[in-house]
Amino acid sequence: MSTTKTHYSDTDLQEFKTVILGKLSLAKSELSDLVSSLASSNKSDTSDTSSAYTALDDGAATMEKEQINQLAARQKKFIDNLEAALVRIENKTYGICRETGKLIQKERLLAVPHATLSMEAKLKQH
Repeated sequence: MSTTKTHYSDTDLQEFKTVILGKLSLAKSELSDLVSSLASSNKSDTSDTSSAYTALDDGAATMEKEQINQLAARQKKFIDNLEAALVRIENKTYGICRETGKLIQKERLLAVPHATLSMEAKLKQH
C-alpha cells in the first residue's frame, strides 16, 4: 500500500510560514524604500547649469522614476503572492500544485515560497 502524502504536516507548514513571514517583512521594507525614493525630490540641483543639461537631467530623472515604479509594482505583486501563500497555509492547501494536485517539493517551496506549481507542471507550460 502506497502512502503518498497529500498535504504538508503542521510542523512543515509552520516552517514555511516562518520563511514566508521573513521574506514578507523584507519585501515590505524594500517596497517602503522604493516608495520613499519616488516621493523624494530630485537630488541633483541643476539651477546653475545650462538648459540643455537641465533637459537631459529631467529625462534621466523621469526614466529613473519609471524604473522605480516598475520595481515597486513587482515588489507589490511579490508581497501579494506571499500573503496569498499565508492564506493557503491557514487553509492547509499550501504546497499542493494547482495543476497536478501533487505536493510541490519542499526544496522548491523553501526557494520560492509563493510557488503554486510543481516543477513538473511548470515545465509543461513551456
